[in-house]
Amino acid sequence: MKGVIACAAYAAGQRVGDVLIPDISEVLKEPDRFVWIGLHEPDTELLREIQQEFALHDLAVEDALAAHQRPKLERYGDSLFVVLRTARLAQAADGVERGETHIFVGPRYVVSVRHGASVPLAPVRARCEATPALLAKGPGFVLYALMDFVVDQFFPLVDALEARLEALEETIFHERFSAGTTERIYHLKRDLLEVKRAVSPLADMCTRLMRPDVALIPADTRVYFRDVYDHSVRLNEMVDMLRELLTTALEANLALISVEQNEAMKRLAGWAAIIAVPTMVAGIYGMNFKFMPELDWRFGYPLVVGVMLGACAYLYYRFKRSGWL
Repeated sequence: MKGVIACAAYAAGQRVGDVLIPDISEVLKEPDRFVWIGLHEPDTELLREIQQEFALHDLAVEDALAAHQRPKLERYGDSLFVVLRTARLAQAADGVERGETHIFVGPRYVVSVRHGASVPLAPVRARCEATPALLAKGPGFVLYALMDFVVDQFFPLVDALEARLEALEETIFHERFSAGTTERIYHLKRDLLEVKRAVSPLADMCTRLMRPDVALIPADTRVYFRDVYDHSVRLNEMVDMLRELLTTALEANLALISVEQNEAMKRLAGWAAIIAVPTMVAGIYGMNFKFMPELDWRFGYPLVVGVMLGACAYLYYRFKRSGWL
């Protein structure tokens, strides 16, 4: 079926077999079984069918269909609805592609819905099936495995953004200023903001899942969410550090631009002062007065030219020595 990546039933930590969507209700009649469904950008008809099978809340289903949600954790009776944002480096351009993963969790089911740029969750299913003792803990452990996988995908992304920041620092301090450098800084700042929005709520979500009042998460499973909590805290610290470094890099870039502009103004001012001397002398002799004693003197012209050249050379020497030229 289009949109369905996998749909399987599990009992005692073992995979019983694949299940068709219309047969879910029959499978769940067996005790101690739960169904794990993976969906990728399902249409409205498919999601409504799954809603009927598990009695999913209308508001949660509407959020999963809209696929433009902030990261959150909501409770609807004895079920949970979790929204996680995902991100990865764009393949064709220098940027970050965004996506979402929505997870419905009930006493006997797990439904994951992926939208946009997100990594397939097949490795999570394989890892869980490889550890039957942990998978036997039920949907609560599957929720941990999904959240842990999504959160861990941010570490390579943050490392790649850190490498981009190091390249920017190299450009700022060792290459000539260009407007493209400032543009790259702002693009990186925007990408870091997107990652911050995705990882910032995760710590609070994990804290809520570790509370005893969440009956859907067994007591022996809550400890696993501490690992996700630790990873989310690390990610937040890494992103905050990169944002601070990027702000410093932007300030340094603007400061270097200002210094370069000042150097240019100093050079222009120095040459303007040098040119002003012959301009002044030529202006005096260009006033066309009839009686000027120097006009009839034989050595007047070479003397004036020599004075102008000497004054210009002296000013050039002084400006060069002071670092203006």
